[in-house]
Amino acid sequence: MNTLNIDIELDVKGLNCPLPILRAKKALSNMESGQVLRIVATDPGAVKDFAAFCKQTGNPLLSSSETPDDFTFVISKR
Repeated sequence: MNTLNIDIELDVKGLNCPLPILRAKKALSNMESGQVLRIVATDPGAVKDFAAFCKQTGNPLLSSSETPDDFTFVISKR
């Protein structure tokens, strides 16, 4: 099993657009290239928002998953 080393965890549960993206952008700005950020959100709009954010910024979206309670995104700093 391949596991990622998560450098920073970001809990944005309960926050709605655009706050999850803004918090992730701020966290990424303080990270080194290659570090990994894991975000846990509850806003259903975050699925499309993070896909678009990663495409626009060039930070690879390594994974995204959904449970009945939340959405998890793993992004690598470019």
